[in-house]
Amino acid sequence: MNGKAPLVVVGDALLDRDLTGRAERLAPDAPVPVVDDYGERTRPGGAALTAYLAARDGREVTLVAGVGDDPASRELRRLLEPWVTLVPLPLTGPLPEKSRVLAADRPVARLDRGSGRAREATDRARETVRAAPAVLVSDYGRGTADVLRDVLAARPPLLWDPHPRGGPPVPGTRLVTPAEKEALALAPDGATPRRNLTAAAHSAAALVRHWKAAAVAVTLGARGALLSYGEHPLLVPASAAHHGDSCGAGDRFAATAAGLLADGALVGEAVEAAVAAATDFVGAGGAGALPRPDAALPPPDGDDPFALADRIRTAHGTVVAAGGCFDLLHAGHVGLLQAARGLGDCLVVCVNSDASVRRRKGAGRPVNPLADRVRVLRALACVDAVAVFDEDTPERLLADLRPDVWVKGGDYAAADLPEAALLEEWGGQAVLLPYLDGRSSTSMLERAAEGTR
Repeated sequence: MNGKAPLVVVGDALLDRDLTGRAERLAPDAPVPVVDDYGERTRPGGAALTAYLAARDGREVTLVAGVGDDPASRELRRLLEPWVTLVPLPLTGPLPEKSRVLAADRPVARLDRGSGRAREATDRARETVRAAPAVLVSDYGRGTADVLRDVLAARPPLLWDPHPRGGPPVPGTRLVTPAEKEALALAPDGATPRRNLTAAAHSAAALVRHWKAAAVAVTLGARGALLSYGEHPLLVPASAAHHGDSCGAGDRFAATAAGLLADGALVGEAVEAAVAAATDFVGAGGAGALPRPDAALPPPDGDDPFALADRIRTAHGTVVAAGGCFDLLHAGHVGLLQAARGLGDCLVVCVNSDASVRRRKGAGRPVNPLADRVRVLRALACVDAVAVFDEDTPERLLADLRPDVWVKGGDYAAADLPEAALLEEWGGQAVLLPYLDGRSSTSMLERAAEGTR
């Protein structure tokens, strides 16, 4: 699976259903809208959505969840089969279903049914968790985390996504990701119910101590996330404010952060990338706009970046491109590219030719010739293809590639992104991602030169 670390998701699976139509009149017998000509679409929900999103990132994913043999369970199995390895736990009743009625893409009503809870752990589930290189827990309070709590406590997960009906994360969890409302409600020492940064910071610090977690990231919706290790918090702002369908944004955040932690990223890097991924997810329409799980997405093929982009678009996936010289590949580059890959279904890296680098950086650059730079980039698990351009800027290449998202490091200003207007021509979006402070090829060369004097 493209060299990415495998991930085991432990949690409560749901079946989500959207009934979408148009509402142009009220019912004659009650002041409620009449939704006409509605269509029905099902998708994985709860922990199953988290697992599905991680799998769409190109990762090998195993889901440990309560799934039975009722109609909803059978539909969920069908949706997950091409993407996720399922380790089912027995249920006490039918799989929970969540049905949204939407008109003009806005929820009108929600209908819930199915009371099934995970009844007990199985030997296969226990062994799967024990042997997992990385574990994400998505606890919706329907028993899965409870019946496996002893195994989870023995090997604390990388990430625990809590919900109000669930239990506390096991001590030693590396990152816990409550939403703002959940953090305020779960904080043990009487945090103010007001939703502001002070309350979120107070709650996050209290929860780090109460849960004995390494870190807590409180997700703040359009404002980003607040990361706390128990002291002064780090605010990771969202790059844009989207007011679309936020359904599934928390699952997108958790899947991205856990995947990057599994790949070796630092907690701060993982949270920054998760904020960007969740923001882009909402901007693209949320869970309701995802390609159908049962519509197979072709595996990325790095031989031809243009053919790769065409295949991903044909499957209704998202093509991401990032650009730069990448002369001396360093931690800032790697963090940027990992975060960029989390925004879509493939990542094409656009690299300056040797002549282009020389014009931009001056004599003596690049230090590494193009063939070496391309080889190193292709070796990164987060890179699906590499394309080379000889001009000073990649506009001509981007016009041919037509990515959905164009990524640059956060040390650029908006005025330095001439590609932004170009992407608007086909509905693409240019975004800035946070860049590791102090990491650059130029500063590395300067330090090396000082060391030789």
